[in-house]
Amino acid sequence: MSSEQNSTTPNGAHQNPQARRLPDFLLSVNLKYVKLGYHYLVSHLLTLCLVPLIAVTILEASRLDPDDIHQLWLNLQYNLVSVIVFSTLLVFASTVYILTRARPVYLLDYSCYRPPAHLKVESHWFMERYRLSGVFEKSSLEFQRKVLERSGLGEETCVPKSMHSIPPTATMAEAREEAEQVMFGALDNLFANTNVKPKDIGILVVNCSCFNPTPSLSAMIINKYKLRGNIKSFNLGGMGCSAGVIAIDLAKDMLQAHRNTYAVVVSTENITQNGYFGNKKSMLIPNCLFRIGAAAVLLSNKSSDRRRAKYKLLHVVRTHCGADDKAFRCVYQEQDELGKTGVSLSKDLMAIAGEALKANITTLGPLVLPISEQFQFLLTLIAKKLFNAKIKPYIPDFKLAFEHFCIHAGGRAVIDELEKNLQLLPEHVEASRMTLHRFGNTSSSSIWYELAYIEAKGRMRKGNRVWQIAFGSGFKCNSAVWQALKNAKPSANGPWEECINKYPVQNI
Repeated sequence: MSSEQNSTTPNGAHQNPQARRLPDFLLSVNLKYVKLGYHYLVSHLLTLCLVPLIAVTILEASRLDPDDIHQLWLNLQYNLVSVIVFSTLLVFASTVYILTRARPVYLLDYSCYRPPAHLKVESHWFMERYRLSGVFEKSSLEFQRKVLERSGLGEETCVPKSMHSIPPTATMAEAREEAEQVMFGALDNLFANTNVKPKDIGILVVNCSCFNPTPSLSAMIINKYKLRGNIKSFNLGGMGCSAGVIAIDLAKDMLQAHRNTYAVVVSTENITQNGYFGNKKSMLIPNCLFRIGAAAVLLSNKSSDRRRAKYKLLHVVRTHCGADDKAFRCVYQEQDELGKTGVSLSKDLMAIAGEALKANITTLGPLVLPISEQFQFLLTLIAKKLFNAKIKPYIPDFKLAFEHFCIHAGGRAVIDELEKNLQLLPEHVEASRMTLHRFGNTSSSSIWYELAYIEAKGRMRKGNRVWQIAFGSGFKCNSAVWQALKNAKPSANGPWEECINKYPVQNI
């Protein structure tokens, strides 16, 4: 019997395999719509209860006699003092609320640095340069080759000019040149696209984990663009790949304190002096993942900027697990036995990242999840506590809270783990996977390359919510939530402008 023929059951009846799978498919579809119906019912329960109440009130009011209405008006006149006092308190409370409420923070635009083609590094070229350097043992070269094969990086990622030399020229001058190249490249494009003058910038926040020269990177930007003398400038170092969200949080706080101004956030990492040229395996992995990149973000607290802004910042949630020794040391810059400096990654990294994620979404969940998911989570928690039932903790469906996810492109394992733990679909992690493939791990700027990917694909619609989530040394898990104020289109000279039609790439 050919493979296309129907199979035979023990009693001799023929059964189509597709027919066997059909009930399972219908069941999954039915469960999907049951969950959507439950979500809609619970989320709109208050509205569904108020509509009949309002209808009854209107009906009863329509039955009132003119004499009753006149009597009501007379009662109000006799209580004029009470009405005036109540109105005064209402106006006072409204004024206090308006003056003390948090000012909205708008994202006008952002720009991601796009490296030139001559900085491209293919895998075979990468390994050949490392072999010719004469530094690595054969086992170390083989280990890095395997990491590269499984990393999810493509053949168009870029490294700085210094790493194209044999051996690499890891000098301070080369590191400064890399920093200027990526930061100024992103900022030039940002200012060109927004027509905002550098002199109008009142707040500057720069984050770079491993390169902190004197004068600082923020001072380099102030000198280049001749920013004003009373600018509030900050330089964040040593805070890992999640520092981009920390920089946004700091800029947000500063925009709450200073009226009618702009803030620029620059997120980057410098790898010229941070390659590891030793043979300790836990310190070799960053060599294979990190690539050149930067992002510059323009924020505003001016109400007049709402109509031209792309996004509004809704929430920033930061979680720090540094009190735990294992978490503190899981991403650790140190020297090996021979004095070679590098960043060591613990074997417990993914487990620690998972715990940090749980802590972060415990705070974030009540802020963003619909009441239906919160209610279901609460019921599961109560059942587990009261009845000591062997019930798995309910994982909220964050797909009901967000339309788009920008997961830090730290590596294929990071993306896989979050896709699994948050029960996301392949399209939800597409931007992260494609960013890792095209640009590699650009550290704190990777979440902006991912947002640019979503825009370049034309998927960002007005009202859509975006969750940016990043992990960093310390150990930290940080989240930023944005809402699109328009159908966001990619800005001119974006990082995906010349290659978006090639993506998504399959089987990576």
